Amino acid sequence: MAAKSTMNSFNTRRKIAPAAADGDSADKLDQLLLSGAICNGEDLGSFVRKAFASGKPDTLLHHLRHFVRSKESEIEDVCRAHYEDFIMAVDDLRSLLSDVDSLKSSLSNSNTQLQSVALPLLSPLDSFVEARNVCRNVTLALDSVRTCIQLIELCSRANVHLSANNFYMALKCVDLIESRFLDKTPSPSSTLRRMLEKQIPGIRSHIERRISKEFGDWLVEIRIVSRNLGQLAIGQASAARQREEELRIKQRQAEEQSRLSLRDCVYTLEEEDDDGLRDDGKDGYGNSGIGMLGFDLTPLYRAYHIHQTLGLEDRFKQYYFENRKLQLTSDFQISSMTPFLESHQTFFAQMAGFFIVEDRILRTGGGLISKMEVENLWDTAVSKMCSVLEDQFSRMQTASHLLLIKDYVSLLGVTLRRYGYPVDALLDVLSKHRDKYHELLLSDCRKQIAEALAADKFEQMFMRKEYEYSMNVLLFQIQTSDIIPAFPYVAPFSSGVPDCCRIVKSFIEDSVSFMSYGGQLDFYDVVKKYLDRLLNEVLDGALLKIIDTSTHGVSQAMQVAANMAVLERACDFFFRHAAQLSGIPLRMAERGRRQFPLNKARDAAEDMLSGLLKQKVDGFMTLIENVNWMADEPPQNGNEYVNEVIIYLETLVSTAQQILPVQVLKRVLQEVLFHISEMILGALLGESVKRFNVNAIMGIDVDVRLLESFAENQASLLSDADAKQLKTALAEARQLSNLLLSSHPENFLNPVIRERSYNALDYKKVVSISEKLRDQSDSVLRLGTVEGSAGDGESTLANPQACLASRQVALASCQSTDEVTIFSISLLSACVIDYELDTSTGKFSVYLNETCTYSVDDYELKYKSTITGVISKDKLKSLNGVTVKVLFFWLSITEVIRDNDELEFSVGIASADFAKECEVQFESFCVFFLISISTLLVEWKPRRGLRFNDRCSKLADDLPHTEHLDRHIIY
Repeated sequence: MAAKSTMNSFNTRRKIAPAAADGDSADKLDQLLLSGAICNGEDLGSFVRKAFASGKPDTLLHHLRHFVRSKESEIEDVCRAHYEDFIMAVDDLRSLLSDVDSLKSSLSNSNTQLQSVALPLLSPLDSFVEARNVCRNVTLALDSVRTCIQLIELCSRANVHLSANNFYMALKCVDLIESRFLDKTPSPSSTLRRMLEKQIPGIRSHIERRISKEFGDWLVEIRIVSRNLGQLAIGQASAARQREEELRIKQRQAEEQSRLSLRDCVYTLEEEDDDGLRDDGKDGYGNSGIGMLGFDLTPLYRAYHIHQTLGLEDRFKQYYFENRKLQLTSDFQISSMTPFLESHQTFFAQMAGFFIVEDRILRTGGGLISKMEVENLWDTAVSKMCSVLEDQFSRMQTASHLLLIKDYVSLLGVTLRRYGYPVDALLDVLSKHRDKYHELLLSDCRKQIAEALAADKFEQMFMRKEYEYSMNVLLFQIQTSDIIPAFPYVAPFSSGVPDCCRIVKSFIEDSVSFMSYGGQLDFYDVVKKYLDRLLNEVLDGALLKIIDTSTHGVSQAMQVAANMAVLERACDFFFRHAAQLSGIPLRMAERGRRQFPLNKARDAAEDMLSGLLKQKVDGFMTLIENVNWMADEPPQNGNEYVNEVIIYLETLVSTAQQILPVQVLKRVLQEVLFHISEMILGALLGESVKRFNVNAIMGIDVDVRLLESFAENQASLLSDADAKQLKTALAEARQLSNLLLSSHPENFLNPVIRERSYNALDYKKVVSISEKLRDQSDSVLRLGTVEGSAGDGESTLANPQACLASRQVALASCQSTDEVTIFSISLLSACVIDYELDTSTGKFSVYLNETCTYSVDDYELKYKSTITGVISKDKLKSLNGVTVKVLFFWLSITEVIRDNDELEFSVGIASADFAKECEVQFESFCVFFLISISTLLVEWKPRRGLRFNDRCSKLADDLPHTEHLDRHIIY
């Protein structure tokens, strides 16, 4: 213990620092530094390097030996100080040694006793150890057997699943083998572990190859399935559209019956099962994949699931998208060997099926494809389909082909819109080719109409059965009665009418079919525009051509005119049919109706019929040359020509009334009678008639009465009003006969009487015909002498009646003056009964016996019974009592201002400037009006005057009894 204490004290001794040496010896200092480093346990390497560097290793060795000697002396001192303690420790050790010897003997005895006791137990112990080792080995063997059995079962199950192509369960078995057995096999060199490490990757690789092959087979199969699926989907969309059309037809029939008020009908819509493309699942899709759509996605989903299990999900997604994109690109290829018209359904059906499948996968694939990827595929497909349509439409020259493709594309749009795909780009392409389609359709209709009219013999159509009547009459609503006629039935039109109606109806339906389901809801205006073109340009032009080239007889012309009347009813049906198919109310269509679109052809047909009838009548009217114009007695039964004409007209009416509508027959007869009237006047005006007497005129009067009687007899066929209007066609001949046989023919010169009784007569014709009477005493417009002369100093203006008589004489002799203006002056003079004039202020009043109204060219003038105003230099102002009719309004002439050769008239609140180039009649009227007023105001002495222009001066010269007036008329 003392030694231990000494060692502890030695170990805990403080480090010795070298004392500062005051000596001069360097060796002494080095020795002290070395001793301090050794005592402090520092590294002596620096001292060694320094010694060898300085070449004095012996000095270092000397210092070390000196240090050893010093330490040995210290040890000796320590031993002397602790010697007694050491001796005591040795004594303790000796006593301890004796105790050990006693213990050793005790242990030897105990060992001997133990061996004697344990020796009999050694043999059982060896047996026990051996048995325990055997037991441990058996237990391990049993555990190995159990493990092998479980492994064999899992392997067997995996093989069964592999044989049954149940790859997912096989993978689950492999995962169990790997987790339960491979990881628990401790020895890397064991056969089982090596076998598992080799087989498990192989099995997984085998499953991946098998599932990839199945997926490849599905990719091949889905292309065929997609085409069939697209055809099925588009077919169902077509069936749905057909049902909608049937419902619309029923609705139109109901509206038509309601409009016609035929009978009370009640229609109910039948609810039908929606046999659309959706399955019975909640979202319309079943993961099983086999339903009405007829395609199975199980191989795809299994492949996706297997790759998810294998940890290859992202790689499979990429692989699927790339393959489907390649398939879509290959679907874009259009065979140049097959016309697009034959392959377009397959092409678009493939597109529809492709995206129906993608929509199903997007909804049920669990993220196999993203919405953005589907949209990218759809954008690519739409762009390609639009380019294909643009290219194919630009090549097509047949409307039916274009319509066929358009219908299928619209069905494609309807189908895919149900799945949320935007199809506006496709519909825009269809809309862009709308004009080309209608131009092609118009061209086709032009050919068909030309062929139909060329094949028409213009004979009444014969129908044997009600079916023919329904297909040719009721179908186009051109019947005149709702009663079904008896059969056989002779229609009032020829075969060309229903043929043309059928072409136009087909045009409307094709146009509506093209415009329908094209994204534009209100397309009636477009259909109507092209229907107007068809009727106005195509049908009207074809009819005009037929009328000009192929009609040669009265019967054909009559049939053409009858056809036009039937086509007029058909045109009403066309616009109603277009409105119904376009889905707009009929009242809107009728509100937008314009005039009859075939009016040119109708007018040409009626003109042609009238012209042919006039030619026929002209042949009979040549007999007018046989009339005895200087007969001693008037013919009692009319002249020969009129009897022949009436016989022909009666025969014509009896035939025409069977096919011609009443109004058409009336217009034609009116033209013919008007022509006969002109022929009668033409005969009197002609050079062949030099003189005639009253007996000849009485014969003409009998002829006119016979013609009027014929017109009146048509009241049974026409209405009374139409018969009277028909009679007015003979007004010129009748009024001439009445005038020539009148006891007061001078009344013709009275504008009022002339307007009432002789308004159809021309003044110059009357003068020319009156000159052909037998002698001058029989002249209707005999010239009288004016009582009094200008030389007696008395003005005839003092007596208004004398003024009237003198003006009548002047008017009868002045044939070169405009007759309308002449009669207006005569009217004014005849009506004036008195006047008043204030010469200091220029105020005047003119009094007429009644309000006078007459026409000057296109203007209607009215003089009130009192006319007032203020007359001054170059101006009439504050006029009251003179009005002019402008359009539908009566406006007062309030002021007249003359500026050189221009007259400015203030009419109501407006004014009008009439320069020298203005209308002669209206200016002449104003001039004569002013001259008439100035003529009455003879007491007023003008201060200064301005000469009229040359035209007005000539008209003033023609006025009688104005020689007392200054030629400088002052306003």
